[in-house]
Amino acid sequence: MNKIIGIDIDGVLTDLEEYQIEKGKLFFKDYNKDVINSKGYETTDIFGVDNDFDDLFWNKHFKDYSMNVDARKGASDTISKLKIDGYQIFIITARGSWLPTDNSMSLDECKNIVIDWLDKNNIEYDKIIFSKEDKLDVCTNNIIDIMIEDKVDNINKISTKLPVICFNAGYNEECNGNNIYRAYNWNDVYNIIKKIL
Repeated sequence: MNKIIGIDIDGVLTDLEEYQIEKGKLFFKDYNKDVINSKGYETTDIFGVDNDFDDLFWNKHFKDYSMNVDARKGASDTISKLKIDGYQIFIITARGSWLPTDNSMSLDECKNIVIDWLDKNNIEYDKIIFSKEDKLDVCTNNIIDIMIEDKVDNINKISTKLPVICFNAGYNEECNGNNIYRAYNWNDVYNIIKKIL
C-alpha cells in the first residue's frame, strides 16, 4: 500500500496566522484593540480579547476566509509532485467542528466550501476527513504515515505515534521533540517527506 500523507488545511495549506493578524487589525481597531501578541494562535491571544470578540470576528470573516484565502505558495505543485511519486494525500481538517455562532453557515455548506476551495486552488487529494480538533485518533484509524500540522496540541499528541511536519508559525515556534520536523515552506515539506518516508 502507498504511504499516506495527512495534511491539515488551516495554517498548513493556508496562512492562518497572517490572515488573523491582517484582518484582525482592521476589525479590532473599531474596539480600540491592537496586536499584543503576534505569536498567538487565536484572536483572543493576538489581540487580548475574550471569546465573545473572537466570535464576532469569525462571524464576520469565516465565510470570506473559507472561500477566498489564498493557498500557500508551492502547496499545489508540491502535492502534485507527491502524488506523482505515489503517495496518497488525505486532507484532515477540523473545519466544521467549529462554525460561526451567528448560524450563517451550515455544516454541509462549510464542507462544500472546503471542497470547492481545494478544487479552486488545484489541491489534489485522495480523501478528505472532517475531524474534531484532536486529530490523533483520525491519524491512527486512517493509517497515516506522516502528518503535516501547525497546531501545537495536535503536533505534540500525533508525534507520540507518528512523524509530524510542523508547518512553521509564530505560535508553534517552541514546538519540538521526537518525531517533529519543522518546515518553513512547501519545498521543505517535500524534502522532509522524501527523507523520512
